[in-house]
Amino acid sequence: MAEKEKLSIKDLPGVGEATAEKLLDAGYRTVESIAVASVLELCEAAEIGDTVAKKIIAAAKESADVGTFITGDKVQEQRSRIGIITTSSQKFDELLGGGIETQAVTEAFGEFGSGKTQLAHQLCVNVQLSPEFKGLNGKAIYIDTENTFRPQRISDMAMGAGMDPAKALQNIYYMRSFNTDVQLLAVEKAEELVEKEPIKLVVVDSLTSHFRAEYQGRGKLADRQQKLNRHMQSLLRIASLHDLAVYLTNQVQSAPDIFFGDPTRPVGGHVVAHLATTRLYLRKSRAPNRIARIYDSPNLPEGEAVFQITEQGIRDAVEKAKVSK
Repeated sequence: MAEKEKLSIKDLPGVGEATAEKLLDAGYRTVESIAVASVLELCEAAEIGDTVAKKIIAAAKESADVGTFITGDKVQEQRSRIGIITTSSQKFDELLGGGIETQAVTEAFGEFGSGKTQLAHQLCVNVQLSPEFKGLNGKAIYIDTENTFRPQRISDMAMGAGMDPAKALQNIYYMRSFNTDVQLLAVEKAEELVEKEPIKLVVVDSLTSHFRAEYQGRGKLADRQQKLNRHMQSLLRIASLHDLAVYLTNQVQSAPDIFFGDPTRPVGGHVVAHLATTRLYLRKSRAPNRIARIYDSPNLPEGEAVFQITEQGIRDAVEKAKVSK
């Protein structure tokens, strides 16, 4: 049986030059992205009616084979091709089942200084390693919302990994975001770049800082969550369709109704909770140690790993030798 020929956006029934241009401007750059869009989203993006939108989505689904049931063994085969990015700590990697996965959104939350941004920098370096060293021979995108990106830190980590610091920096595409609108636009621009470059990692550091600042009070909570949901959906779509890893850092808040145990909770509510694939809780230990815990994951068991933040990057914690009496 001959393989079905995939269509481009302009080949879809009901899509003319003007409609195609509007879809591209709205961030729909592949047939797959249209196939997973809702009718309302497509109507708003291309300024078309429901009937035309449904026709376009149906054709996109047929072309991309979206919405087709497959058997469990096929899913297992697909998952066997998932890429892994090492954290540079063996214990941390073991906690994650090997490392940070592609086709998934990994969220790390914790208080200031817990190692979230350090891990972001380390992943930007490690994604450039060869698969032999648990990298993906890829490049990274870093969307910075809190002015946390430090080129010198990349250089230090690159040297620690035996890489050329200048080349490591050239393989990282950086954008500074000053508000939620720019943050959402950055993800659209990221998808454009993914089509041209071998991008295997997208970092957003941090996910919720602008949303918290711009949407304050209960009256704006619904608007904030709706916009955050759209942002998360875009990131998850990019991860799935382009076989890359998305790593998000997130802020925390204290739950006032928790009287026993750790009251620390990630910001973002159910939207982030449902759309993040794996959630990591990072916290400080005795310097330079940090503790990573699986907070939520569809396939990883609960557990913790201790790692260190050194001058050369993230490493396994050094166990102190026991002194015999």
